[in-house]
Amino acid sequence: MSIKSLNRQILDLAIPSMLAGITIPLVGMADTAIAGRLGSATAIGGIAIGSTLFDLLYWNFGFLRIGTAGITAQAFGRGDKQDIVRTGMQGLAVALGFSLLLLLIQWPFAQLVLLLSPSSPEVEFLAREYFFIRIWAAPAVLALFVFRGWFIGVQNTFASMIMDIVINLTNIGLSVFFALNLGMGIKGIALGTVAAQYTGILCGIILLYVYYRKMARYVSLASVFKKDGWKKYFGLSGNLFIRSVCMLLIYTGFTFLAARYGDTLLAVATIMMKLLLLYAYFVDGFAYAGEALTGKFIGAGNKPALMRSIKLLFIWSAGVGIVSTVLYIAGDQWFLRLMTSTPEVIQAAQPFLPWLYSMPLISCLTFMWDGIFTGATAGKALRNIMIISVIAFYAFYLTLEGSLGIQSLWIGYAAHLVTRSVAQTLMARKYVFNAI
Repeated sequence: MSIKSLNRQILDLAIPSMLAGITIPLVGMADTAIAGRLGSATAIGGIAIGSTLFDLLYWNFGFLRIGTAGITAQAFGRGDKQDIVRTGMQGLAVALGFSLLLLLIQWPFAQLVLLLSPSSPEVEFLAREYFFIRIWAAPAVLALFVFRGWFIGVQNTFASMIMDIVINLTNIGLSVFFALNLGMGIKGIALGTVAAQYTGILCGIILLYVYYRKMARYVSLASVFKKDGWKKYFGLSGNLFIRSVCMLLIYTGFTFLAARYGDTLLAVATIMMKLLLLYAYFVDGFAYAGEALTGKFIGAGNKPALMRSIKLLFIWSAGVGIVSTVLYIAGDQWFLRLMTSTPEVIQAAQPFLPWLYSMPLISCLTFMWDGIFTGATAGKALRNIMIISVIAFYAFYLTLEGSLGIQSLWIGYAAHLVTRSVAQTLMARKYVFNAI
């Protein structure tokens, strides 16, 4: 397979994922803007706390997308349409089971998290209103994880992009309509989100019919319950679930630890992370391409194409990292003023700008390896690497905090990324290159 052909495949997979990713922050911005028009600062706080509840709830279910993508991509490479369909159905069955569990535990979960939250009674009341409406989207949200993973696995990120754009634009439109036009307030924002998620499911089903209706003959409930299929799915998903918990420990730990240094430095840390997310949406597009192509070539037993695609993926990933660093250096003050107009926060952010410049270069290798290991269904390796990385994050922070203060938090974050990169590079031969 020629380099030109591989590059085209990479871009065909990466660009739709990037375009879909761009719409994601628009939803959060729109929800905040709508809440801001409700005439009370507590509405913004209610949305913030309510959204945090769902971040905590849904973060750990990323394994539904990741696991489905890897297994489906390998089945696609083998040309095993029966396994392609079975993997999607198994993922949806798992998503349905967990979503019912979330609906059952919604009240104690909300009670526990809000008990730990320092928010005012007014904000807590609105957060509850928001949460107990939006939670009914859980079956759709978890099923959409599976849809996205399945579309990536069958090398069709365009379908995933269409689905995400429909969801996000519907979310914005319906939230405005319910909250402002119908005067439903924060309940309307939550209801708009619920309706958008189920609209996404409908869109996903339509896309399945348009692209894959010929695969309908492979639908078999009996095959879904085959023991060997479940063993592989749960084995991979269990390892990826532990990995997700470890990532949650780092990212929530980062925020909670930053809060110890006061509101201003917490605001700086939050803004810096939001700015880094902009870069992440672009590099994730190539990571998704890595998932799809690695799985396909391993499934097909095509090692030369696998090795060539990995080299090209790293070139693209490094390119995104370099361009992002240049843009952050050139527009650092503009980016800060885009995120905040508070002079105190802008001034406090200056000593931390080198982290903004360097993080894309530090992390591009890590994010690319994540996609490649996912395509190789190397769940055990991803789990173990993340456990080591959590230890690295907290070890560096606790060791250096006494002398460096909050800078030690950023050193710990960088250390966990470097640890992941080094460990993945060392394990690649065993779990990726020799997977064929």
